[in-house]
Amino acid sequence: MGKAYIVGVGMTKFEKPETRDWQYWDMAREAGTAALADAGVAYDEIEQVPVGYCFQASTAGQRAAYELGLTGVPVYNVNNNCATASTALMMARQFVEGGAGDCVLALGFEKMARGALGGGSDGGDFATSPVARHYGIMAAGHGFEMSPPTAQIFGNAAREHMERYGTTEAQLAAVGAKNHRHSANNPNAQFQDVYSVEEILAAKTIHRPLTKLQCSPTSDGSAAAVVVSERFVVEHGLHDKAVEIVAQAMTTDTEDSFASGSCIDAVGRPMSRAAARQVYERSGLGIEDVDVVELHDCFSVNELLTYEALGMCEDGASGKLVESGATTYGGRWVVNPSGGLISKGHPLGATGLAQAAELVWQLRGEAGPRQVEGARVGLAHNIGLGGAAVVTMLRRA
Repeated sequence: MGKAYIVGVGMTKFEKPETRDWQYWDMAREAGTAALADAGVAYDEIEQVPVGYCFQASTAGQRAAYELGLTGVPVYNVNNNCATASTALMMARQFVEGGAGDCVLALGFEKMARGALGGGSDGGDFATSPVARHYGIMAAGHGFEMSPPTAQIFGNAAREHMERYGTTEAQLAAVGAKNHRHSANNPNAQFQDVYSVEEILAAKTIHRPLTKLQCSPTSDGSAAAVVVSERFVVEHGLHDKAVEIVAQAMTTDTEDSFASGSCIDAVGRPMSRAAARQVYERSGLGIEDVDVVELHDCFSVNELLTYEALGMCEDGASGKLVESGATTYGGRWVVNPSGGLISKGHPLGATGLAQAAELVWQLRGEAGPRQVEGARVGLAHNIGLGGAAVVTMLRRA
């Protein structure tokens, strides 16, 4: 097994659906072209193209990739709910490490409809939804209401966390306030407004205790990364660009996701914990070695659950952790300097690659006013209900 490096990244600005008159292939062309230019690589050097998306038709990956060139290169269509883009990145790494290609492009995009997501990636009814089992856990413990189903299951996880550990609504809102504050320095973010904890709490309630400013929006956008072998780095003189994928792991649901009947487990804390543990073991690095984190804050509570899953604090202590300032500039870690899903936006098929792009810019020292001083090691966490959790450790080469 060889090493794999990211040498080029690109992304579009994430935008509210229907803001710009563009198609998914337009956004993919913009992000893919930017990643290739960043790497200094021509498309005819690309040997494999895994493409992630959730809401477009089969072979939409080809339609998008054809905007970059018609070289006959294999294109793989990837759909793993909210973890789709990190899954495409994982495939790119596996191709390179396994010797199936020296230069691979991972591409992700999404063109979404306005409004909340339905019960599954296809927006279908719950009887046929791939996440019916997860929502069954929720309904058994909390009933089923008329609010958006994803907000319900995460909102109910927040209620459980509050009841079990004494987490407060203000601590949940502190996640939203932090990430909105971070996004003010990100020109690619869907939102760049700053809000106080009080303003977060006063916003419209989506599903108690989650308010609108603690929930990720539907978004249009694309992101991409060029992943290459060590040989390719050397032969093309890309050392100054290269960020090593030190370790990566994907986990799916186990009995731990369902046995407790808890929404905290059903939304993925056990999956995230298992993926993080594998990455730490494979990399020889721990959370104490990490400087900057991009994690899946689809709702504020999931950021708190992920702190615990990644080992940043004990179970139940995440509310106090964010309240202490440990996860922002001047603290122990900077979490979601991009603004995270809550404020940067969440086009499902692009999110994981946008996380990778942010970390590459941070580790290269190219993040401008949101730069984390001295960042050398970054960690990405991307999760999708149904389920998949992908954790990636990156290090400046």
